[in-house]
Amino acid sequence: MFYATDTNAHGLRHDPFKAIVAPRPIGWIGTKGRDGSLNLSPYSFFNIVSDTPKIVMFSSSGRKDSLRNAEETGVFTASLASRHLAEQVNASSVSVPYGRDEFEIAGLSPKMGCLIDAPYVEEAYTALECRVTEIIQPRTIEGGHADAYMVFGQVVGIHIREEIIRDGRIDMSIMRPIARMGYHDYCDGGADVFQMTRPSAS
Repeated sequence: MFYATDTNAHGLRHDPFKAIVAPRPIGWIGTKGRDGSLNLSPYSFFNIVSDTPKIVMFSSSGRKDSLRNAEETGVFTASLASRHLAEQVNASSVSVPYGRDEFEIAGLSPKMGCLIDAPYVEEAYTALECRVTEIIQPRTIEGGHADAYMVFGQVVGIHIREEIIRDGRIDMSIMRPIARMGYHDYCDGGADVFQMTRPSAS
């Protein structure tokens, strides 16, 4: 099948776009408002974009609380969404008024960063402390802007729990990161791990 996205006439029961761009890592974004309120929300539009320096990005569909706090304070955290915390990740996605604490709603412990004034999930296997470098609203081919806001953050600190380290490496079978598929589907990144070595030119 083929369909043009301007009409989106795919004929399926649900839009397949996000099922095609999958799996997507989940950025479990922690922020603190100017009023001192804590916020925690999962974003499946999330990824690493640079290793030197270390930069990650999450994209907010519309102006949500994580975006507001990151704009106002210039910092955010990204905790690892793993299989053992999957229910809490889902619980923290609830839509509540600004100022409601999703850490409390999900039964999680907020821990403030060592280098930034933003909370991360203490129970998470890993967490990144990030300083905002830029916020971009992507342009469309028609010359307008998408209803999305890309928040880029340079990683200034990294937390790793000792129990996931084996032989000097993070053991994916223990960490078991979850990722978003299409619809209501998720996958477990530690369930079927295999290795390949990049070929060298002959």
